[in-house]
Amino acid sequence: MIFRQLFDRDSSTYTYLLGDLNSGEALLIDPVIANADNYLSLLKQLNLQLKICVDSHTHADHITALGTLRDRTGCISMMGEQAMADCISQSFAHGDQIRLGDVHLEVLYTPGHTDDSYSFYMPNQGMLFSGDTLLIRGTGRTDFQNGDALAQYHSLHQILLKLPQDTEVYPGHDYRGWSKSSIGEEKQHNPRLQAASGEEYAAMMAALKLPSPKLMDIAVPANQACGESVP
Repeated sequence: MIFRQLFDRDSSTYTYLLGDLNSGEALLIDPVIANADNYLSLLKQLNLQLKICVDSHTHADHITALGTLRDRTGCISMMGEQAMADCISQSFAHGDQIRLGDVHLEVLYTPGHTDDSYSFYMPNQGMLFSGDTLLIRGTGRTDFQNGDALAQYHSLHQILLKLPQDTEVYPGHDYRGWSKSSIGEEKQHNPRLQAASGEEYAAMMAALKLPSPKLMDIAVPANQACGESVP
């Protein structure tokens, strides 16, 4: 398998490229529109053909490249079935499988950050792409886009943290320059995972009082149109 972790500095977003060596087919997770040309250049250099693009949820801090990449490559664009995005080629739900040769993603519905938040688990590689649900030493905020701290607590403790301890965690964002973690490491060192109950976790999240993302009013409607309604 070919694996690349790509970074957008403006939004601190990680995009993940997964490629199957045998078929030469590739998948992108959470692509950013500003980097579309870079993705296409890298795919060409690696002799890969983009077949699938997925967003882990409707982003509020950047504009997706789903629509642009589908237009330019003919790839399938995908989001969760809860997403308000009629523009996508296909939707997925909890328990679905996304496959490209040896690239095998198990789809996990992990709401809380938003009501359409998903994570993707690769059991054969021991890798988790956790979107904005589980971050390195943090978790995604739950105060907009139908976010729900109690739902996120369940997603974390009943789904993600039950994966094998050595599962590598690749988040949707990182603000410290830490590119990956593991389930066991986060269990031990992530302060937000130490809450003893959903109610305690919800109180912790409510106390954050974070400002709205700068691009939210632009990004959310644009992303519901796969990035194609950018002014």
